[in-house]
Amino acid sequence: MNGNILSALGLSFLAGAATSIGALLAFFVKKDNFKFLALGLGFSAGVMIYVSFMEILPQAQISLTGVVGYKAAGWAAIGAFFCGIVIASLIDTCLPDHHLDNNSLSKENKLKHLGIFTALALALHNFPEGLATFMAAMESPALGISIAIAVAVHNIPEGIAVALPVYHATGSRKMAFWYSTLSGMAEPLGAIVGFIFLRALLHEAAFGVLFALIAGIMVYISLDELLPTAHEYGEPHKVIWGVVGGMMIMAISLQML
Repeated sequence: MNGNILSALGLSFLAGAATSIGALLAFFVKKDNFKFLALGLGFSAGVMIYVSFMEILPQAQISLTGVVGYKAAGWAAIGAFFCGIVIASLIDTCLPDHHLDNNSLSKENKLKHLGIFTALALALHNFPEGLATFMAAMESPALGISIAIAVAVHNIPEGIAVALPVYHATGSRKMAFWYSTLSGMAEPLGAIVGFIFLRALLHEAAFGVLFALIAGIMVYISLDELLPTAHEYGEPHKVIWGVVGGMMIMAISLQML
């Protein structure tokens, strides 16, 4: 049992640490390379939108179906999804500098705001992912490994989504790296909390609602923050190819499971 617990916690940690790989790109990108910034933000938006609609939201409905039935599960997932968008909007409004008129913010402050918001939202997203990875690994090590690999793959561009705007805003590679890394560390934190407090309390319905909320939050970030910022710093067609590339990488990684 102890071996299973340690393995499950280790898988959650490794999956979360993959954000650091994306963050390391900040060490190799020139601060004035705004084309790469725009492409990277578009790529991250593509990953987040695709995984929200093609993996997280369907999984939410599957989890809810076993509790309330197929039809009601669909409505519950939709409701939680749009609640997630509202929650993301409220978080966005409460962040520093956001109460100022957008035109009064410098580009640096806008990018820093984006980096903080993305890091916070991804931490909320990574927390239940770490919990899910842990629970799956406790039930089946093979399933836990598969989920951890999938999570790690899409955590890499998520790390990019945090690191690039923070680096361009502050010029600090270290700050960009640690913001990204800390957002990923919500994965093992979720696993630890799950082990200590929630293992006996969480059930399929709770997971379903939680994942639908996360999908809504991630779509909001992509549409309201990542894509508008990407268009501000890069050519529209290149941004779109970044989005398509992110979707393609995420699609391939999910298909390989």
